[in-house]
This record gives sequence, structure tokens and C-alpha cells, in this order.
Amino acid sequence: MDERNQTSPPPPDPHDYVRASEKLARQSIKVAGKTFLRKLELPEHDGFDPLGLGSAFLALSARLAADPLKVATMQASLWRDYVSLSQRMYWRMLGVELDPVISPERGDRRFADDAWDDNVVFDMIRQGYLLTARRLLETVKDVEGLDEQTSKKVEFYIRQSIDGLAPSNFAITNPAVLRETLKTGGKNLLDGLSNFLRDLEEGDGCLSISMTDVDAFEVGQNLALTPGKVIFQNDLIQLIQYAPTTPQVFSTPLLIVPPWINKYYIMDLTPENSMVRWLVDQGHTVFMISWVNPDARLAHKRFDDYMLEGPLAALDAIEKAIGAKAVNAVGYCMGGILLAGAVAYLTAKDDQRIKSATYLATMLDFSDVGDISVFIDEEQIESLEHRINSQGYLDGRSMATTFRMLRANDLIWSFFVNNYLLGKDPVPFDLLYWNCDSTRMPAAMHSFFLRNMYQRNRLKEPNGITLDGQSIDLTKVKVPSYVLSAVDDHIALWKTAYATTQLFSGPVKFVLSASGHIAGVINPPAKGKYLYWVRSRNPAKPEEWFKGATPHRGSWWPDWNGWLKRYAGKKVSARAPGKGKLKPIEDAPGSYVKVKAIS
Repeated sequence: MDERNQTSPPPPDPHDYVRASEKLARQSIKVAGKTFLRKLELPEHDGFDPLGLGSAFLALSARLAADPLKVATMQASLWRDYVSLSQRMYWRMLGVELDPVISPERGDRRFADDAWDDNVVFDMIRQGYLLTARRLLETVKDVEGLDEQTSKKVEFYIRQSIDGLAPSNFAITNPAVLRETLKTGGKNLLDGLSNFLRDLEEGDGCLSISMTDVDAFEVGQNLALTPGKVIFQNDLIQLIQYAPTTPQVFSTPLLIVPPWINKYYIMDLTPENSMVRWLVDQGHTVFMISWVNPDARLAHKRFDDYMLEGPLAALDAIEKAIGAKAVNAVGYCMGGILLAGAVAYLTAKDDQRIKSATYLATMLDFSDVGDISVFIDEEQIESLEHRINSQGYLDGRSMATTFRMLRANDLIWSFFVNNYLLGKDPVPFDLLYWNCDSTRMPAAMHSFFLRNMYQRNRLKEPNGITLDGQSIDLTKVKVPSYVLSAVDDHIALWKTAYATTQLFSGPVKFVLSASGHIAGVINPPAKGKYLYWVRSRNPAKPEEWFKGATPHRGSWWPDWNGWLKRYAGKKVSARAPGKGKLKPIEDAPGSYVKVKAIS
């Protein structure tokens, strides 16, 4: 008997296709209705090109037309590449192995399947794509006469197009998809279409690719489980005090200011990944700000309000709760920007309630923000303000889409292939669940932040911005600071974040972690992952700092805890939440964090 017949899968049941087709038809009708209704509800805009892409690419075309030699040179170079590739493929088909003309960058998971190396046809498709992409990007980068912003915008969106046109994103040129299609008789493509329609339906007609199984997690059930109580709340925050796990604690508590564009539980995911739980186990009394998920009723809230009703209100509440007149404060990403503003504000008021400040993945100098800069020219900001002013807030999905585009291959196209071409459901992953659990931002606050920080870079300027009537100056801040950045951070570039060491007049310890914006920060010591670098001096240039930095294996958390202990005070009896003047409102994680951002 033929052994291949014994191991081959049974043929697909035709009835399965009928049932799948009926399901898809019902989904399509439902999604089409939602998409139509969403289109009717969208506010009109006077401009047809809010991203300014038309004018940018028109300028590019004009410059290329004025320099035909450059275009001809690129075409000739690409032709030589193709000739070299064809020759290599010819010899390879004859059994002669040669080095590739071009190889993917290390870590490019689009071409991880063995067939890209083993199969001559797929190898040629891959190399042809990489050669074309390289020459196209080189040509765009070398165009003279474009202003800096236009050049960045053109290069960014050309790169987005190149990423989208990768052969791995098409069923007919992706070996893994072809194998799955043959194996299932095409059922994977039907399942993929069903997943596509599901994502459209859940996005109310706006496609939002699922990154994880959202039904696998629930805040308060298997995320944000560190015991504590909400002891204070106002329009913008709930303040959580966590229960101690040690008989004695440091007298100076720890206040954490998370980013307001994401929910706080990035620092309290599953117990084994929870920074909060680890800090409590080290003997710290931890307080956490949980931001509200604002709607149109809070459209008027400004950056000042976030400072006054956020960290400053928390300082007052902490004193009432446990009698502590000062804290060690931590700010993550945009929470760190707000913390820096608050520290400078308190410095101007001669208020010393913050003993030390830790800034995690935070930029205070916005001179180089990387690819984010393509979204913050005047034309786009005006378009964004027109949209958010009409609804009172920035939809969390808009910000999420922007950040996904910064790493499109990892955060968009990998899920496109998995969900829609392979027809698989996304796997449960706590970090991706958090990443998809976005929040809105009030119109007034977001406009101030975008213009004064990212566009005009006024925060670093002495008296560059005013908060609650008080001009602030970061150069006068003497509070000891611990600044943590990550090598592969694509949101807060580490070399830009390093500029913080030159801003404050007080002592600054700069630490560089391996990995990126999230994994470089949330790295529990028990896992023994990654590296971090330290150095006692902070020279002017980040490259010079790195040359003299000492690498250490594992998490940076113990190093940070050693630094925190200098400002944590003596040990006192543990403080249970609700035993002071502020009585518990509800159990952690509270109710603010559970509000979804679907508009």
C-alpha cells in the first residue's frame, strides 16, 4: 500500500464550503451596512489630502524630472542587479551554490520559512523584491532640492508601500500560504476572509487587524491582579494604593505616572511580568495613577489639568492616606513628560514633595523623534485638530494605527498574513492585548501636547511653556533623576532621550536597556533576559557615553532599586490601603481602566 495515501489528509467536505460561503455572505452584508453608516457619520473636511502626500510626491516627481540622469542611473543599477541575480539563479539550477546577490536584514521574519532559501523560484522572488526595494529607497534618499520634512514623508510612505508589496504578503508568492492552501483545499483563505470581515465588523467598518485573542484576557481577572484599593478619584484619575507584602516598608512611597495614551496595567500584567508586584515585594509602598478614558465631556481638559489633577492631586492624596509629605516618582513614556513638567512646576514653586524622579522610555528633547516626525507637520496637525475638535477627543485607534505604522512588518503585515492568508486566529498574548486596549485623548490636551512638544520642542527651552500660569525651566530642576532608555525603542529614540542628561542641573543616572519601548522596560529579573549598560559619567554625546558604558546581563530593575533606596528613607511598619484618612472606593484595578475606547 502507498504510504503517502495513509498520511495525506482527507479531502475537504464540500458542505463545509457551502456553510462557510453562507456565513461569509451574512458577514459581508452586515459589514457593508456598518461601513456605509460609518461613512455617513464621518465629519466632512475641506481638504482632500490631509496627510499632504499629494504635494510631497508632486515635489518628488518634479525633482526627479529635473534630473533624468539620476533616474537613468538607478534603472541601470537595477538592471545590473537583475542580470547578476539571473546568472546566480541559472548556476543554482545547475546545482552550483553561490552567495546571494542580496540577503534580508538579520531578524527579518517575513522570509523565515525554509522555502525562501531552499526553493530556487522563491529565492529569486525574494531577492528581486529586496533589490528593487533597495534601489528605490536609495533613489528617494538621494533626491536633492526637497525640504527635510517632505523628504522624510516621501521616504516613509515609499517604505510603507514597499513593505506592503513584499511577496510574503500575497498568497501566490508566500510558500507557507501555498502549503496551507494545498493542505486545506483553500479553507485557510475562506477562514481568512471570515477573519477579515470580523475585524471590519468589530471596527464598525474601519479595519483594525486583530493582534491577539481579546477574549483570553480580562483586566482584574488575569491581568492587573496585584491586590490594592482605589483610595482617591477625580475627573481624570483613580489613585491605587497597593497592599504590602512585607512586614516593613520604606518610609518614602513610590508614585507611578503611566502614559495617558495607554492603560496603566502595562506595569501590572500577569503576576510574573508585573513591575508593580516586584516593587511591592522589594518593600515599596506603591501608588499608581489610573487615567480616565476620556470622552467628549472632557474635551476641554488641558495639559495643565492633567498635571494638576494627575500627579499633583496624587501627592495631596498620598499625604492624606499615609502621612507621607514626599514621594519618589516614576513616569513612563508620556507619563514621564508629564512628570518632568510637574517636577519643574514644583521647583518653580519651591515645593520639594518629589525626592527623586525616574523617567522610563521618555523624551524631553524632541529634536529628533524619528519617523513620528512625518505625522506632525502643520498641514497634518491642522487636519487632526479639525477632526478631533469636532468629536472632542482623539480616537485611540488613530494613535494605535500611527504607532503600528512605525513597525509595519511586525505590527501590521505579520498579522495580515497570519489572520487573512493563513486563516489562523491570533494567539493569546498579554502584551498585545494591552497594546490593543487603547485610550482616547481630550482635544485641548492633545493639541497642546502635539504642538508644544513634538512640533515646537518648547519643553526643553527655559520658560518655553507655561503650566497653570507658571513658566517652567527644566534646567533648574535639581531633583535626582534616573533615566532609562532602550536601544531598539522606535518611539522614544535612545539617543534623543539621552539629551535629558544635559537638561537637569541635578544628578542624573542614565541606563540603557536592550530591546524596545516595552520589553526593554518590562523585563522582570526572574527571566534573566537582555542586557543593560551603565556608566558613572554623562558626556555630551550619547555615542561617547556608550563607548565607555559597562554591560550587565539581565534586568535593570535591581540596579534601579539600588538607586531608589538612597531616597526611600528608613523602614516603617507596612501600610495597608484604607487605614489612613482616605477610605477605599473600590478594589484595584478600579473602574476607570475597564472603560473601552471604541467610538
